[in-house]
Amino acid sequence: MAYETMTLDVENHVARVTLSRPGKFNTMIMAFWQEMVDVFAEIERMPEVRAVVIASTGKHFTAGLDLGDFAGFIGAAQAGDPGRVREQLRLSVLEMQESFSVIEKCRVPVLVASQGGCIGGGVDLISAADMRYCTEDAWFCIQEINIGMTADVGTLQRLPHLIPSGLVRELAYTGRRMPAAEAHAAGLVNAVFPDQETMLAAVLEIAGEIASKAPLAVVGTKEMLNYTRDHPVADALNYMAVWQSGMLLSGDLMEAASANMQKRPPVFDDILPPRKVVRRAP
Repeated sequence: MAYETMTLDVENHVARVTLSRPGKFNTMIMAFWQEMVDVFAEIERMPEVRAVVIASTGKHFTAGLDLGDFAGFIGAAQAGDPGRVREQLRLSVLEMQESFSVIEKCRVPVLVASQGGCIGGGVDLISAADMRYCTEDAWFCIQEINIGMTADVGTLQRLPHLIPSGLVRELAYTGRRMPAAEAHAAGLVNAVFPDQETMLAAVLEIAGEIASKAPLAVVGTKEMLNYTRDHPVADALNYMAVWQSGMLLSGDLMEAASANMQKRPPVFDDILPPRKVVRRAP
């Protein structure tokens, strides 16, 4: 499928989603929000994909929401019966939240490689990923406070699980830029690289290492980590027991054991794509 705001390539079990509007600093126009949902729906139907890397082009990872493109949308939200218009706006925000929730819901790990500015919606995006990496010139900004609004598509809900609450509040209240070194020290990013080329090579190598592991075990690990974040320890342990009772005795376990005994790399079958019962195809 062709996309207006991004590209999708798959190689060696790794899907690479690349934001592709460098001349516009990869701002998030209306098409972007639908295409993020569509591209992850396409990835979900590719059983060979075992890890995803989100990268970008140009000087900045993304400058966030394209306010000019949303002018009509904002104008429409100010016309008509106030109650009905605001209820409709609530649904619109929920739809936009889904554009980044698909990253979190993706069965396989998602890694993000960020260069230059990661602004506004960009922070919402990376907060939904499993791991984040950046270049030395990278910086991060919760821009919404600077334009008179509250960040509304994931930053305030996910970032406190990634870095200290006090730091999240400072960034959210002030709208200041967080440079790469500070982001690394705080644990927002796993590593900082001198340039984009070096970063992408390293991140793709990490994704490739993940892709070499037992696919069902990787899927289960992401499922458990996300569930544990949102539930008490006792509930998470119980869910782990239920999951393991169904998934432990798999071909992956047998293959890993055989490969270890035979001193060879394991060869794992792909996970099955979900049956498309109700999900809309892109």
